[in-house]
Amino acid sequence: GHAGWVSSVAFSPDGGLLASVSDDRTVWLWDVQTRRPIHIFTGHLGWINSVAFSPDGNLLATGSEDQTVRLWDVRARTPLHTFGGHNGRVSSVAFSPDGRMLASGSDDKTVRLWDVPARKLVYTFEGHTAWVSSVAFNPTGTLMASGSDDKTIRLWDVQAGGQVYTFEGHGGWVNSIAFSPAGKMIASGSDDKTIRLWDVLARKLVYTF
Repeated sequence: GHAGWVSSVAFSPDGGLLASVSDDRTVWLWDVQTRRPIHIFTGHLGWINSVAFSPDGNLLATGSEDQTVRLWDVRARTPLHTFGGHNGRVSSVAFSPDGRMLASGSDDKTVRLWDVPARKLVYTFEGHTAWVSSVAFNPTGTLMASGSDDKTIRLWDVQAGGQVYTFEGHGGWVNSIAFSPAGKMIASGSDDKTIRLWDVLARKLVYTF
């Protein structure tokens, strides 16, 4: 159904819905059981790079080349809010485990933390020296990690609003990061053709795949 590259997909928490975004500037909502589209959200003015469901499945967040993060109401099938402020492409979005915060990473080298209920910016995390390609929360929502084209993974304190640590070792852009279910490890994938596993508490590299 999409008329362009599909850049990101996400399942709803109950697994019944699938969201997909594309450089055709649309967000498609699919019924997993029937394999059919339910709704198409439109409004972004540029390619859409990332999509995420809120933990309760009621909201979708998307990040786009138009430098915005948008919120969509899944049940009402309507746009809710547009977060503006980034000065570059928004490449990654992620909800906190409680759904109250939304993180976005951008080509402007920043990670921004948004208050979802209040619809406002909480923090702008600065420190990366190149594009931010991926963001992720730990399971408790106290920490957030970001991967960047500066070859690093940075760890941020969500409550205090500061940087905790910088993991270094990749020889290429860091394109994707993920916390382990227990939150003790971070996995990172890079243009250097490796996947690296980092110990969050010990602040060290555990293994290179």
